[in-house]
Amino acid sequence: MTTLARGGRPAHQRARHRASHRASHRVVLLGGGYVTLHAYAGLMRHAGRAVRRGDVQVVVISTDDAHSFHGFTGEVLAGLLPYDRTRTPLVEAMPHAHVVLGRVTSIDAERRVVRYELAAASGSDGETRGSGESGTERVLDYDALVVGTGGREPAAAVPGLAEHGFTLRAPGDIAVLTERVRAAAAHRGLRRQTVLVAGGGMAGVEMAAAVADLGGARVRVELVHSGDGILPELRDDQPRLARRAEQELKRLGVRVRLGVRLASVTEDHAYLSDGTALPASTVIATLGQRPVLVPGIDAHRDPRGRLVTRPDLSVVDGVWAAGDAACVVHPTSGEPVPANALWAIKGGEHVGRNLARTLRGRPTRPFAYRGLGQAASFGFGRSISELYGIPFTGWVAWVLRLTFFLRFMPSRRKAAQVVVDLARHATHGRSAPTTAPADADLAGVRTA
Repeated sequence: MTTLARGGRPAHQRARHRASHRASHRVVLLGGGYVTLHAYAGLMRHAGRAVRRGDVQVVVISTDDAHSFHGFTGEVLAGLLPYDRTRTPLVEAMPHAHVVLGRVTSIDAERRVVRYELAAASGSDGETRGSGESGTERVLDYDALVVGTGGREPAAAVPGLAEHGFTLRAPGDIAVLTERVRAAAAHRGLRRQTVLVAGGGMAGVEMAAAVADLGGARVRVELVHSGDGILPELRDDQPRLARRAEQELKRLGVRVRLGVRLASVTEDHAYLSDGTALPASTVIATLGQRPVLVPGIDAHRDPRGRLVTRPDLSVVDGVWAAGDAACVVHPTSGEPVPANALWAIKGGEHVGRNLARTLRGRPTRPFAYRGLGQAASFGFGRSISELYGIPFTGWVAWVLRLTFFLRFMPSRRKAAQVVVDLARHATHGRSAPTTAPADADLAGVRTA
């Protein structure tokens, strides 16, 4: 097996690998999202001794050197939390893994190799870090490969969105978007700034509420949804929660336009499918995700491009997948599980456990997770949530949501900081976050 070079890389690309001998087994994790972090955690929980003594080498290939926790995006936009609370360096989250900044270009499952191009990244101190060989293609063999490359909003589907709008998953967009929303909220002109949010699912509703909560009367918020009602994921089973969400948006002054979709975006306008042209200083799109495609094993993809998994979340021998890049079937309904963070987390955990079982020569187990619930926030102390089919609203829902997110944050240090920030808000009210996004975080990001 080809050994990954352990010397000559910058510290942020090198794990704290303490073994003095060559690993006999290599696990490669693709992406820096929920699947990768929780597959690593599951592997360390059940086979950590083998990793620490060097028998198993874990390599992470990611285009980003930090994990973005999306659960508190609404709180960041609303000014309740600083942006950096949602960012955890991968070397901190996975200290026993080799972190390689790069983009995977192909997978060869038959030969068990991945090809990738090295990339450079800018750190918080403004220094550009990398191997000095950006764009150079490398080949890395593996014994087990986990595809956790996730998904991206289909920005290209809406003309002008990529150039003039914002999505929630494009690298760096949240940092720039946060500054844009704060600028709109601070605007003192005679005409209110308009922020348009496209998509009436959980993410869109939360973003609209967060912007309205921060901007108040100074910002006009429009929520555009193509369906006949917001929160379609709740409307059938939890109509009470859907109605409560509508009431909360009305309280915040959000105008909801149903049965219409975002058609195109320019520098200062949003055009809707019914011909309406809305002046808009900021457009936020929450249009769902499409999997990030990595060439290879294409015969195992569904029509949407997701890797179809077996019951144990393997795709083919030696390759595993979960999260937005995978089509994972629910163990009881037989339908694909939702594309959200919780299912990516639980899928990643299960993959990690099965990796540990294969290391011990034991049979893998099928994915048996059945779901927990969902939640949305409408400001400090105001939420809706559903836990095992039981609806909650108000403070109880808000605390349940907060507890869940804190539990799954990859950094205990960041989680503690979130608690302190929210406690400060409860005591002193909203104030400008003390930690602004570092300039380096914005390097190379479009500013719409």
